[in-house]
Amino acid sequence: MTKTRWFLAGLLFLITVLNYLDRQVFSILAPDLQDSFGWSELDYSRMVNAFQLAYAITMVLSGRFLDRIGARLGLAASVALWSLAEAAHAFARTPLGFGVARFALGAGEAANFPAALKVVTEWFPSEERALATGLVNSGVALGTIIAAIGVPLTAAAYGWRAAFVGTGLLGLLWVPFWWMGYPPQARLSPAFRPTSTATDSPVPWQMLLGFRQTWAYALTKSLSDPIWWFYLFWLPKYLAAEFSVRGTDVIPYLTAVYICADAGCLGAGWLSSAVVKRGWSLNAARKGTMGLLAAFMTPAVIVAGTLHDPRLAIALIAIACGAHQAWSTMVFTMATDLFPSRAVGSVSGFGGFVAGIVSIGVAEAVGRVLDRDATSYMPIFIAAGVLYPLALGVFHLLSPKMEPARLT
Repeated sequence: MTKTRWFLAGLLFLITVLNYLDRQVFSILAPDLQDSFGWSELDYSRMVNAFQLAYAITMVLSGRFLDRIGARLGLAASVALWSLAEAAHAFARTPLGFGVARFALGAGEAANFPAALKVVTEWFPSEERALATGLVNSGVALGTIIAAIGVPLTAAAYGWRAAFVGTGLLGLLWVPFWWMGYPPQARLSPAFRPTSTATDSPVPWQMLLGFRQTWAYALTKSLSDPIWWFYLFWLPKYLAAEFSVRGTDVIPYLTAVYICADAGCLGAGWLSSAVVKRGWSLNAARKGTMGLLAAFMTPAVIVAGTLHDPRLAIALIAIACGAHQAWSTMVFTMATDLFPSRAVGSVSGFGGFVAGIVSIGVAEAVGRVLDRDATSYMPIFIAAGVLYPLALGVFHLLSPKMEPARLT
């Protein structure tokens, strides 16, 4: 069981790397594509929103889908879909064409985290879940690091279309490893089966939406996710607009940011799991870690918006991104703490849907602000800093003791 569950966590880490590598290709190439195709800032924000709309809608559907058929088949199908959609970007010529490709990519990628949380809930005991979730979530930053280095170099050597086709093929290569590596339940003896199976009945939506725990997860996630989307989709454009850094010149800046993000994922997972093993309650471990992270993020991101030296600004953004990904690890782990496996796919999908809808509104607002003034990033950074303590307050209000939902 131990070898199996960590092997599965490793595969989930790898596909999370590819998930974020695929979605980052577009944002890294955006400044040059915008020059070539003549997009406005509002055009760009709406292409971003095409991805986020599909991601949000499919989050609900994929969570339910995974709770019905299991993570083995569900994730394999989703990865195949998003890999083909990634390659399809190479054939786009207009904002509408890119928007359609982004929509298909978002529809496929939405299953990644609900599937990962379902696997972690099924295969890992509570004292190991934060560390396992941190490992999976660290793939987010590594994927963006690889994108920051590989995409500009690939585009410079072979053209921008090759970057989309090449990254799409990587996902298709991962699928057979997942299919062969995930043991079907029938092959496991009862003593070595995970805590639930794909045949367990999903919990009715009416029941799930009546739990405060569902809303604690969904609202906490929706208040912090838009910040991460902003970093992903606008950081390359911020560097280009504020400091004239673009093309291969972005490599050291984005690499530094996402190395810190990777360290944050693993560090938060390790810290929270370590204090639980030392006797802390889950409530104290999770919220204490989140409070510490908010104390770093809020001042770091606000001060970064006031700076005119790209190295200093990126240094503070790197600290904020590292702390944000640590925060994200805690939010994901919250779903596994509050719900059993047969509900965690649906709950994480619903939370992703709510966060996606909020993120769509934020992206539209960012596009409108920057359409008026392409360098007006300061109010965006201030808003980002304020959202973290607000999210922690909402979480504590709705789940003061982090009691698991009672489904029976």
